[in-house]
Amino acid sequence: MPVKNRLLVAAGVFVILAGIVALAHWYQSNRAKPQAGAMGQNLLMHVTNGADRGPGTLREALYLAAGAAASATVSIEVPRIDLQSSLPPFVNAHGLRLVGTSPGVQINAAALSTGPVLDIAGPNVSVEAISIENCPAIAILVRAVHFHLASSLIQSCDVGVEVAENASDTLLERNRYAKDRLGVRFAAAGRNSVVTGNEFIDDKDAGLWAVRSSSDARDTAITIRDNKFTEDGNAIVAGNIPVLIERNEFVNAHEAAVDLVGAGAVVRGNQINGGAAMGIVGESSSGAVIENNEIEGVAAYGIMLRRSSNMLVRNNRLNNCGYGLAFVLGDLKNVSHAVGNVIIEPKFNGIDVVGDSPTLSHNQVLRAHAYALHVDDFQAPTGARVASQPYLEDNNFGSSPVKTAAMRVPP
Repeated sequence: MPVKNRLLVAAGVFVILAGIVALAHWYQSNRAKPQAGAMGQNLLMHVTNGADRGPGTLREALYLAAGAAASATVSIEVPRIDLQSSLPPFVNAHGLRLVGTSPGVQINAAALSTGPVLDIAGPNVSVEAISIENCPAIAILVRAVHFHLASSLIQSCDVGVEVAENASDTLLERNRYAKDRLGVRFAAAGRNSVVTGNEFIDDKDAGLWAVRSSSDARDTAITIRDNKFTEDGNAIVAGNIPVLIERNEFVNAHEAAVDLVGAGAVVRGNQINGGAAMGIVGESSSGAVIENNEIEGVAAYGIMLRRSSNMLVRNNRLNNCGYGLAFVLGDLKNVSHAVGNVIIEPKFNGIDVVGDSPTLSHNQVLRAHAYALHVDDFQAPTGARVASQPYLEDNNFGSSPVKTAAMRVPP
């Protein structure tokens, strides 16, 4: 081969090798490469690519974190990630933290047809400062212990956070759930689960849903405190899962601020403002405590108990509601008690009793526009009659009229 040709071939090989070196350098600089943190105790991975897959993507970082021999932090440093397929589960035996560093980091899940966006399959996972939007299924599925979600937005998803029955020690704080069908759903109580400081806005069916088919006395209560619920269908629905609902604010719930079914609820110290229907509803509920709540301006009943037993309604303050309290078809062997409630200026009746015999003591109904107390027997479609015989003690009905059936009064 002539010398000139050999030189041309050598030059071509050099150019190809230079291109390979440059490509390798680009890949290394853009991939989510783990870096040892202080003392080598934590691996830090940088997400610098907003694509679905490839070097520097969230997908690659989760694969690297799953195989890490230490705890890992995944730092999202792009403003938006567009997913085309499901991500690998969050698994790291030593703990995994996902954090958004850019303001409003968005994970767009509109292209996913099924499955959760984030699958929390391992223990000790935290997710902070991210936004998940437009997911047709579940945004975050929690099926492990010690999960923490903070300072994040979940919007326009079917279910924002799904907490499975085997999960426990779940902490959801300072998040916003907007325009989901369900903001948060619990399949069971789980030990040490807390929902605090969150905002639920315009969630279609419910902001928070905690329902199971039957009661389990071994469950410990989910703590739901210091949250704000605005314009949800139902703000909270709790059925057969123990809940402690306290110091929350409810604004304009479309159906009910709190809807209780089954046993094990405490609803205490909440503020309920406005709403097209009910404030607090107990439907086939038992043993619940509803106390020290302020309820104002709901269109129908402030508190309604229907087919419920052994309920305690104590020291609530109701103002300018359609009606105050209602007791309908309760358990005559396990009567409910209303003690020390103040009902001011209901648009219609202050207390309705229909086919029930609760104990009513030390309550006040002031300036009722219809009856302060209205008692009726229940007439079933079959013709059977259920008598109402409430027990009255030291109530103050002011100058408003009282309509009574047969009542028990103190001797």
